[in-house]
Amino acid sequence: MAAKLKEGRKVVAENRRARHEYFIEDVIEAGLVLTGTEVKALREGKANIAESYASPEDGAIWLINANIPEYSAGNRENHEPKRKRKLLLHKREIARLSQAVERKGYTLTPLRLYFNERGRAKLEIGLGQGKKLHDKRDTSKQRDWNRQKQRLMKDLG
Repeated sequence: MAAKLKEGRKVVAENRRARHEYFIEDVIEAGLVLTGTEVKALREGKANIAESYASPEDGAIWLINANIPEYSAGNRENHEPKRKRKLLLHKREIARLSQAVERKGYTLTPLRLYFNERGRAKLEIGLGQGKKLHDKRDTSKQRDWNRQKQRLMKDLG
């Protein structure tokens, strides 16, 4: 089921592995071009963005391989679950992200799919570089050490 955040955002799907797999340097909020049955399926809390990515094509940025299952009460006009979906961004943002992906070897990874305060479906995209295996190990060591410090401080204080 969908959870709620403090700002009144209803989170539908989250990509938890993204921060483990990539160094996320910038986070951008983008709108999505959706059909009616896709919005209804999202409101049911059904979506998966774990294996998806964003790619610049034809002067726009597209969300590829995101799975929004068919709406349960839909009819023959239901949507295709894994179709490409256009992201709504400003021209400058599109140009900046496209250049980063092409020149510097960055990746556009979806982080979170949610409904904002106004009830609009939004997607947080992270611009990041892939981590090497030793970077992942360092991250997990640092996380474990921070947990251990918190426990020690709690016991002593």
